[in-house]
Amino acid sequence: MTKPHRHRVTFAGQNREAESGEAESLLAVARRAGVRLLASCGGRGTCGACRVKIVLGEVHGGAEDDGWHKACRSHARSDLVVEPAPRSMAAPERADVDSRDADIAPDPLIHAHDLALEPATVEDPRDDARRLLDALAGRAEILDLEAARTLSGLLRDQDWQIRAFRRGPTVIAVAPRHTRPLGLAVDLGTTNIAGYLVDLETGARVAARGLENPQTFFGADVVSRITHAVREPEGGPELRRVAGEGLAVLARELCAHAGVSETAILDAVIGGNTAMQHLLLGLPVKQLGHAPFVPALSDAVDVPAAEVGLALAPGARVHLFANVGGFVGGDHVAMLLAIEKRMGQGATLALDIGTNTEISLIDGPEIVSISCPSGPALEGGHIMCGMRAANGAIERVWVEENGTIGFATIGNQPAVGLCGSGILDAVAAFAKAGLIEPGGRIQPHHPQVVERRHKKAIRLEGEVVVTQDDIRAVQLAKAAIRAGIDHLLKAAGRTEGDLARIIVAGAFGAYIDIESAVAIGLLPDILRARIVQVGNAAGLGARMALVSGAARARAGVLARRCRYLELAGQPDFQTTYLARLRLDPNTARKEPT
Repeated sequence: MTKPHRHRVTFAGQNREAESGEAESLLAVARRAGVRLLASCGGRGTCGACRVKIVLGEVHGGAEDDGWHKACRSHARSDLVVEPAPRSMAAPERADVDSRDADIAPDPLIHAHDLALEPATVEDPRDDARRLLDALAGRAEILDLEAARTLSGLLRDQDWQIRAFRRGPTVIAVAPRHTRPLGLAVDLGTTNIAGYLVDLETGARVAARGLENPQTFFGADVVSRITHAVREPEGGPELRRVAGEGLAVLARELCAHAGVSETAILDAVIGGNTAMQHLLLGLPVKQLGHAPFVPALSDAVDVPAAEVGLALAPGARVHLFANVGGFVGGDHVAMLLAIEKRMGQGATLALDIGTNTEISLIDGPEIVSISCPSGPALEGGHIMCGMRAANGAIERVWVEENGTIGFATIGNQPAVGLCGSGILDAVAAFAKAGLIEPGGRIQPHHPQVVERRHKKAIRLEGEVVVTQDDIRAVQLAKAAIRAGIDHLLKAAGRTEGDLARIIVAGAFGAYIDIESAVAIGLLPDILRARIVQVGNAAGLGARMALVSGAARARAGVLARRCRYLELAGQPDFQTTYLARLRLDPNTARKEPT
């Protein structure tokens, strides 16, 4: 039998290489080599994010008009040297870990006890575990097996003076005296993962870190990942493994920053949308892929850390928030926990804007919640020159009175592409200046209007453009969110004028220009002082639930207060959605009927 011929692929500038067969795409080769090319469409060839230049060698397929290739559609025909496009490799510089600190009264579920034990003698030959439990004087009855494996050596190394960590009646870990108890809080986003290492005794943040969710290789949105999990024989386990690997990397990097081992982490809390939590736990997701989008499990759960790929302290467990319904999951519950004190009197609209946007209307005792499939455009995905919020990403765009287009980039670096806040700003600025019509069509008269792939585009700098398809992607995302808001207000018998405040959360929501969001009709046009941007509220809520048992219980109460509204069941939603496609803050002022 003839052995298939394989080719060596070298990734220029990455110090990585791997072998490839002719049937394997360069995107798959890059993944095996540890080169994290963006692929927001899951490798289906529709987003154009995984751009590479063939420096040396021959490939089959994937060629684009400008000489670049789509890695997901290119296959090696010889040994290759491949150079990834800068924006295809951009790691997020702004993974949103800057959640606001709150005054959290520590009420930990993990209790620390400094103990001085009497050494074993002939007269007192009790076993080490019994000696420890007796010293705790009835506060514990069980010693975790993993902790028992380290106890004997630790007692003798530390001259019988140790610190024991207890959850309820179980001692879950033992350590030298004065070892501080640490916890891990995670916002498991569809696009990014934000993690926090926290001192459980004081509530202080020890370290924070963000990274791209490694599941993005399988698609930028939850639907792509559900499809992969359902259609591929090992799709579900693969997505679960990759999510666990991402969490493990996050924990490792946080602990390295703090100079401790991951085994110092005694407790963890994770919040993600319904699909993210299901995939992490290995729960079935097929039923989430179609109406009525039913979760397999809605209750909050506590599982051993190893269940989600984490190697923490012996006996460490991970708490995942309750899901509300549909794709409104634990991360939204965490957000509600974090903003609860901001709700005040009157109706509050709270949005966590991202690839999947969750929105709640808090009006008296009831919370009505919806999920809007806004897609990845507002985070730079499915945009021709879109990228993560990294150095060189255009984040602000304006049009001068003389018609000149101006922009600012992250890090004041040369423009490489546009991140989410940049594409939103661009569409708002172009609409205001008349470069695009309220319906989204590019006007041909401006000197920076060019042709790209046989369609009109607006050039910002060099090869960085905003295309007609990009504008349409923003319109689709905007319409989904705003039509959702319209129906949420209708369900509560409210109008825009009744809103006492709008709270905007999430990585995208933290950086958008509110004027741009209102100008295109993404957000209701109310007094700007009533619109508050709060950053990663889900991350803050996860930290609150980590440090305080009372806050964790409160999250459960908030989840039970939520009433989930499925937009797919609203007969006039499509009409409202189509009306909201226009880039106009006053479109569809009339309530849906």
